[in-house]
Amino acid sequence: MTKQQFSNTALLKIYEKMLLLRRFEEKVGQLYGMGLIGGFCHLYIGQEAVALGISEAVEKRDKIITSYRDHGIMLAIGSDPNMIMAELLGKETGYSKGKGGSMHIFDKERNFFGGHGIVGAQVSLGTGMGFASKYNDDGAVSLTMFGDGAVNQGQVYECFNMAKLWNLPVLYIIENNEYSMGTSLARSSCTTDLYKRGASFDIEGEQVDGMDFFAVHKAVVAALERIRNGSGPLIIEMKTYRYRGHSVSDPAKYRDKEEVDQYKQIDCIQHLKSYMQDTLKVADIQLKKVANDVKKVVEESVDFAQNSEEPKEEELYTDVLCS
Repeated sequence: MTKQQFSNTALLKIYEKMLLLRRFEEKVGQLYGMGLIGGFCHLYIGQEAVALGISEAVEKRDKIITSYRDHGIMLAIGSDPNMIMAELLGKETGYSKGKGGSMHIFDKERNFFGGHGIVGAQVSLGTGMGFASKYNDDGAVSLTMFGDGAVNQGQVYECFNMAKLWNLPVLYIIENNEYSMGTSLARSSCTTDLYKRGASFDIEGEQVDGMDFFAVHKAVVAALERIRNGSGPLIIEMKTYRYRGHSVSDPAKYRDKEEVDQYKQIDCIQHLKSYMQDTLKVADIQLKKVANDVKKVVEESVDFAQNSEEPKEEELYTDVLCS
């Protein structure tokens, strides 16, 4: 769909979801600072256009898998904010019953398969999901998301080779937010155009402005159509940017404030808001209502999580694989 094909109502809903991602993650950062969230926690702030561009393009049968920076993707595909927040606070009402925390959340009903803490691990799993879809002939595409930090992992290239060899329906989405865990892409990779990384396996790639919802959506729609028509795996590199550090505990001293401020000038949420205001003439009162509704959803998710029970002791070993 082009910009013009989105109705005002549809764009308002997309804007609402993007704002929810931002406000939810900001609240998560606050709760982590208060000691209410344990373990590691990686925020999605700045990358919202990628999540929404994908979620508005996929079909219900498609499968999504990503890294530990996962809350934003879940909110974008419609997972319950209450259950996500409960999982972050380690409560039994969370998606993983309080056992997964921030990094390992799943929503089987929406074909969201995690949330994975090992760098690049989800690429092997996502490729396997693509194999399963081809084997079962179910028409689904496996959207396998990973970052610029995972792109140098050896298993990624083993997966590229296998996916092309067997013509698997996998869309590899590289969220290039430029700093991996804390090292700039230019210092860690000889070739910084990551969409070309599949060239030696004859996998086509494309680089997309990940700060622009419309650009992301258009690219993903086109890629999914090609894959369903038998193209085999494809790669999209989303050029995006995270405003916060790698994790909540990362002060991000490896970059200066001016750089962050420069990226905020092309903020994806403000970009969509300005388009609705200037081109579609959406009234400010409508946008304010959306902001108030989002604030209420976030507050309710915190209340739900804080009032939920801790996992019972006898649950310690359930759903745990032993060999």
